[in-house]
Amino acid sequence: MKAGSRFLNAVSAVALSAGIVASGAGATFFVSATAAEAAVIQRIDVRGASRVGAEAVRSNLTIEPGQSFSNTDIDDSVKQLYDTGYFSDVKIAVSGGTLVVTVQEAQLVNQVVFNGNRKVKDDKLAAVVKTRAAGPYNEAQIQADIQSIKEAYAATGRSEVEVTTQVVPLGEGRVNLAFVINEGDRTKIASINFVGNNAYSSGRLSSVINTKRTNFLSFLTRKDVYNEDKLHGDEEALRQFYYNRGYADFRIISSDAAFDEATNKYTLTFNIEEGPRYDFGAVSVQSTVPGVDAAQLQGLVRTREGQVYSASQVQKSLEAISDQVASAGYPFARVTPRGNRDLGNNTIGIEYLVDQGERAYVERIEIRGNSRTRDFVIRREFDMSEGDAFNQQMITRAKRRLEALGYFSSVNITTQPGSSPDRVVVVVDVQDQSTGSFGIGAGYAAGGDGLLLEASIEEKNFLGRGQYIKVSAGGGEEGSRTLGLNFTEPYFLGYRLAVGFDINHSETSSTSADYEYEETSAVLRATAPITEDLATTFRYNYKQMKYDPSGSLSDLSSPYQNLVENSPWVKSSVSQTLTYNTLDDMTLPREGIYASATQEVAGIGGDSQFYKLYGKARYYHLLADDADIIGSVSGSAGYVIGFNKDLNVFDQFTLTNGDIRGFENRGIGPRVGGGPDNSLGGTTYFTVSAEATFPLPAFPRDFGLRGAVFADAGTLFGNKVPVNVNGVTGEFVEGDDATLRASVGLGLIWASPFGTLRVDYAFPVVKEDFDQTQHFKFGINNQF
Repeated sequence: MKAGSRFLNAVSAVALSAGIVASGAGATFFVSATAAEAAVIQRIDVRGASRVGAEAVRSNLTIEPGQSFSNTDIDDSVKQLYDTGYFSDVKIAVSGGTLVVTVQEAQLVNQVVFNGNRKVKDDKLAAVVKTRAAGPYNEAQIQADIQSIKEAYAATGRSEVEVTTQVVPLGEGRVNLAFVINEGDRTKIASINFVGNNAYSSGRLSSVINTKRTNFLSFLTRKDVYNEDKLHGDEEALRQFYYNRGYADFRIISSDAAFDEATNKYTLTFNIEEGPRYDFGAVSVQSTVPGVDAAQLQGLVRTREGQVYSASQVQKSLEAISDQVASAGYPFARVTPRGNRDLGNNTIGIEYLVDQGERAYVERIEIRGNSRTRDFVIRREFDMSEGDAFNQQMITRAKRRLEALGYFSSVNITTQPGSSPDRVVVVVDVQDQSTGSFGIGAGYAAGGDGLLLEASIEEKNFLGRGQYIKVSAGGGEEGSRTLGLNFTEPYFLGYRLAVGFDINHSETSSTSADYEYEETSAVLRATAPITEDLATTFRYNYKQMKYDPSGSLSDLSSPYQNLVENSPWVKSSVSQTLTYNTLDDMTLPREGIYASATQEVAGIGGDSQFYKLYGKARYYHLLADDADIIGSVSGSAGYVIGFNKDLNVFDQFTLTNGDIRGFENRGIGPRVGGGPDNSLGGTTYFTVSAEATFPLPAFPRDFGLRGAVFADAGTLFGNKVPVNVNGVTGEFVEGDDATLRASVGLGLIWASPFGTLRVDYAFPVVKEDFDQTQHFKFGINNQF
């Protein structure tokens, strides 16, 4: 017993004399029992920090003079110093009342360069690597950077890229770092196969997924790039396609990407099982929450018995009911759809059950993966924030909104348990994609400016702030010029209020007229959503118009003599537009309605005083799903009345070759003499159009070529512009009646990498002798 006591005393004596020593290499500590409980030092001595500086070392310690500390504090200090990346070795020891911190500084990176990269520019690579000039040289971080570079190349289709490094010592602990890149050949997609599809052809399904076969334009579109995330996105696109067309039992058995090293190409194969097609059976709403009347919620349901089953319609019904219940003061109420399959009749009855869900709050919204887009741009798409009641339908809606922005190649929202059972962490994983574009457009105006060219630079996510900006410039053969600047802030002052401006300037110097025309316009606008589908826009419109003579004014009709002699003119107005949009796709809509109605009042200064009311609506419907034949019908109308009865020429409506194809811009309606330059416009117009588009059978659907057949009809009539000035009379107005014009034609549409291009040939079948016709129309497709 005494021998044991002598042994313990000896150990204690050794411990007291050893004090405390901590080494980063092995992290060994020797601490006396007394010191571990209440060790105190009076000063800190830093050794070896010649570049970093002693103060920087002290700031990363958890130990301070005059305060007690333990082994845990020493361990934390060593770890914290290593985490800075500036030290390759750290040792901490206690000598009397002094804490001695000895560090060995890591090498510093003087410069980071990229060699051998041609397909991915330096600025793109610099954005994905974490090693920086003036930062520490860290081998683990450099290996992570190599992997990031490979992933950046894989996104362009070069998954065989090789990356090595070269390190050039410069002395005094500084090095230059070079990433040496062997890009290799770009991988391609040889074919995309579907197995098990009976209801829809492989061609139709290939138009659903984002991955496309390689063609001669793939180097621009990059849609033939394979990666696993993109493959999973294609799987989800197929599921939604089938779920929204009645195939509730659809499943993907397997998806395979086979790589052929000899050709450097992938072959994708989707093995699917469609299952039967269902219609909606009986649809009802039930509520177990006191105070919530199920009968009042029935009108919010978008699913109807007898309709083809659609998962998207079920989801929209869930969101509508959930919003109504939450706004009624039940934030924790939960809406759950219950499906009742009738296999004999192939129907699915839906019961929407409203019950009291668990009380759960959003602890935080965690955003990951956004290298460019700011966090607040993502957060503002959520109708809830930290501390609010958790609502799954709001999560679904936020995901849909984020995907619709076009800023991200993928959006995934998941939930994790929070710090307590009633707390939920919302995790948003996104991947930024390119949002800038450079466009070139062309058109032809017969008898006017001839060939027209326009170039534009557009950025939909300016500086990662979600702002839209576009700069454009163009010109024509006859000396015409255009300049434009458009800007939109989608969330003004943090509200869902899109505020922006449009500034445009154009000059026309046409040999077909005896005057030159110059126009400068500015628009201030603000758009506010009313519902998910309905929005309103308020605008202030300012336009200055200058007419300069280039020939004899005696050759002009009296209204145009008035324009030239009294130039310049100013039009100042305010307008309000209601827009209703239920389109399933803004690029190639197959189902839905796009409609707008505008009222405008002019007279806030300027030379115009009138009230205008005009609008347009277009309805799309898929006529044959597998053949992808899309039908659409549209109509438009407008009426203007002057406050002082008379109107200016530029106050009246004119129709373009996009309103009624087969006729020139300003080619129909009231006019004084021949030619579009003597057009007066009209006070009233109506147009209708019917069109069907279809994939061209001789081309792969991946190429994006579609044909069109159409028929247009309309009229423009009524004139309130004086046709005599200063007592000069005798001019005769033609076309001042509601005579109908009509045309039929064919079109060719190409969804090119430069935008959707369209060529139409239209033949007027009903026209007047004085109308100005134009058979061909070429330009950027604008259906709305």
